[in-house]
Amino acid sequence: MGKRFTYKTQGTCSQFIEVEIDDDGILRDVVFIGGCNGNLQGISSLVRGMKADDIIKKLDGIRCGYKSTSCPDQLCRAIESCMKQ
Repeated sequence: MGKRFTYKTQGTCSQFIEVEIDDDGILRDVVFIGGCNGNLQGISSLVRGMKADDIIKKLDGIRCGYKSTSCPDQLCRAIESCMKQ
């Protein structure tokens, strides 16, 4: 069954991230709305099929230039929010 969640990003060019995590904690789908299309398609492709916890370990805290966050960091927030529901 799993969980599907739409996350409203903060501090990034992307506006939303849609994530789907299965009952085993595996990220099955991720879609970024807005942002740098090519880069975000690449990130989405790389993390699909990974354990949610492993994604967070790798991407948490990444910054985009002078910003205190980034799209990969916001993906971590989206995953955490999805897992809490």
